[in-house]
Amino acid sequence: MNETDLHVIYGSDNISRMAYRLMEAMDIAAELRPDTRIALKPNFVVPKPADSGATTHPEVAEGILQYLTERGFRDITIMESSWAGADTKTSFRVCGYEALAKRYGVSLYDLKDDAFVERQAGGLTLKVCRKPLLETDYLINLPVLKAHCQTNLTCALKNLKGCLPDSEKRHFHALGLMKPIACLSRILRPALTIADAICGDLTFEEGGHPVAMDRLIGGRDPVLLDSYGAELLGFSAGDIGYLPLAEKLGVGSTDLTNATIFEHQPEEKRQSIFRPSGVARSLASHVTADAACSVCYGSLIHALQRLRDNGTRIPQGICIGQGFRGKTGDGIGIGSCTAGFATHLKGCPPNARAMADFLARQPAK
Repeated sequence: MNETDLHVIYGSDNISRMAYRLMEAMDIAAELRPDTRIALKPNFVVPKPADSGATTHPEVAEGILQYLTERGFRDITIMESSWAGADTKTSFRVCGYEALAKRYGVSLYDLKDDAFVERQAGGLTLKVCRKPLLETDYLINLPVLKAHCQTNLTCALKNLKGCLPDSEKRHFHALGLMKPIACLSRILRPALTIADAICGDLTFEEGGHPVAMDRLIGGRDPVLLDSYGAELLGFSAGDIGYLPLAEKLGVGSTDLTNATIFEHQPEEKRQSIFRPSGVARSLASHVTADAACSVCYGSLIHALQRLRDNGTRIPQGICIGQGFRGKTGDGIGIGSCTAGFATHLKGCPPNARAMADFLARQPAK
């Protein structure tokens, strides 16, 4: 399989078979030694089933595991770290991977328990979990293609944030998010990416509004794959801030004109372009965010959605993010970073329900 090859398989009725066929089409076994240490890195941003549009279908991993184990590969680990504040071990169970690991005799590894090492790229020093970086020979990235309220899209490159300690996940936002995502992709480069585009949420990263896209996308170049995913959602690569940065760092290419796209089961193809709802962007117009962590910011957008759905007025002057630490203000502060505001909600992070209740009580200005 060449760097510029992308494989797309369409369907939804037998997802594990789709993943198996992709592995066959790309002849992945030819790249592996019998003792290769293989790791699968799905997306369990929160403990929700895959049909919510938030997490990687266990059937995707199952098809890969079936392909590998049939060919005698045994040193296989499924590793992940849910977002800051969420419990990965709960995600393993809720997302169906605990049962899957038992069925195939592979291990589960919570990267929240892992040590980290420091690596440099693009002028940044980043903390990266040790196991995917130093104790894995062949990393298979299994992101979900979905919308994100801060980066427009999350797929291959952003899924690697799950290979960071929680403190570094927060640090990424203080660094502006786009550049560190690009730098991380330079430090930690998966050998293979298979993106789950079965039913990603095109409104929120955390799921709840799944959209049937009915396909899996496989490739070596994560920048090229993300650029393809961006186009599928009606974006250009330039609309996803970390993609041009990763390209400049030599991680991959955003130029789809040089890609060779192989389509499998084309008779199952229903549609070519999908549009994010735009709800998150509309709600974000009520917020001033400065280096806000994804978990806190995403919860706030959910809270605003709840207020809008209930017909409750959304107050003005909402502030959130690490950039407000040590500052005072007369706006409405969300989270511990805004503790200096006269009006603020405690928590790191407060949950969406607490945010909605707090904001509903604020007087009109």
